[in-house]
Amino acid sequence: MAKDLTQGRIMPMLIKFTIPLILGNIFQLTYNAVDSIIVGRFVGKEALAAVGICNPITTLIILFLNGLCMGASILMGNYFGGKKMDTLSRQISTTMISGMIFSLALTLIAIVFTRPILMLVQVDRSIMTLTTQYLRIIMLGLIFTFLYNFFSSTLRALGDSATPLYFLIISAVLNVFGDLFFVVVLKAGSNGCAVATVVSEALCCVFCMIYIKFKVPILCLGKKWLVFDRSLLKKTISYGWASAMQQATVQLGKIGIQAIINTMGVSVSAAFAVVNRIDDYAYTPEQNIAHGMTAMMAQNKGAGRDDRVIKGFKAGIILEIIYGIFIFFVCFVFAGPLMKLFTSDTEVIRHGVIYLKLISIMYILPAITNGIQGYFRGIGDLKITLLSSFINMGVRVLAAIPLVFALGMGIEALPFSYLAGWIGMLIAEVPLLVKNYRAYIKSIN
Repeated sequence: MAKDLTQGRIMPMLIKFTIPLILGNIFQLTYNAVDSIIVGRFVGKEALAAVGICNPITTLIILFLNGLCMGASILMGNYFGGKKMDTLSRQISTTMISGMIFSLALTLIAIVFTRPILMLVQVDRSIMTLTTQYLRIIMLGLIFTFLYNFFSSTLRALGDSATPLYFLIISAVLNVFGDLFFVVVLKAGSNGCAVATVVSEALCCVFCMIYIKFKVPILCLGKKWLVFDRSLLKKTISYGWASAMQQATVQLGKIGIQAIINTMGVSVSAAFAVVNRIDDYAYTPEQNIAHGMTAMMAQNKGAGRDDRVIKGFKAGIILEIIYGIFIFFVCFVFAGPLMKLFTSDTEVIRHGVIYLKLISIMYILPAITNGIQGYFRGIGDLKITLLSSFINMGVRVLAAIPLVFALGMGIEALPFSYLAGWIGMLIAEVPLLVKNYRAYIKSIN
């Protein structure tokens, strides 16, 4: 159900809005792990390798689509907060139509160029056919991936973060049962896993549309779903493109770091993979708090409530810092037990504990940078978020190269390269934040 975020106590409202976002992402991380376990146990290492190889590629594409939806949702939040319902409906329909066209074009390009893409990432010839088939099936479901992200982003822009969580859970459960049916019962291998993913996403989209029809009157647009407003398209592209490029920049930076890690040996690569799993769980809530800030601030900006924009930012930063301190304590104190959950190899555990303890000390920095990113997204200045993310990932990769290859620091180099990236990000963001913040304070007074 749509919820007005321009009224009521900010901190409780922000916490209530953010919790479903955190639960949704944690649930998604968990079922992705289960997905790999089913393929690994019931099919074999070739299928597991095919799925693993395709994950960074599909993640990059999905993050790009999610970025487009996130950018458009900021505009939706502005119009909803400002009670501009006619403009809101045209914004929603324009986003859906343009997004579907883009998704279909992206699907066609990905299917045609599947083999060249896989050759570029050095896929072994022995699993090239298997990997190609898997990736092409996943790409056929890209339209459903967009629609789910579109519905979820739209509902969040309208103040509803709980409903997207329910549909994510439904999709995850369907995916797991689909994996068991296609992989275990029908013996369809990795292709069966891909089919299960596409079918679960398609059914999830159907359920979303049924729910909207009966529970969200504001989204029952009827023939207005076919309205395409060219005047809104340019602004939608501007917001969506900046957000999508930010998401893509982050993923490309991770791929760059992975390429450096691959030169350090199997034990280091394994430790990096395990810590990344832990880091995903640790880091995701910081991002979700920022997304909650964005939704709240976008509505209040649209409503002209500059005082609540500032209060929303302050509340978000407080939550970010509290969580950053908490997760530092957990990861630093329990680094050993956390590593042992994933592996019994003593060398992998040793490398992983060093890496995790160092990175945990710095968790306060991404907490602050995420809060600042949430602020700039909330007021609609996505160019700053893109620039700062580019600086973060660029500095991170450039710092890792000499630390690893010139100084021979090994896995210990990565946390320090991340530190350099976060510091670079803060240097870019903080002066702009201070300037913008002062302007908002003046407008309030």
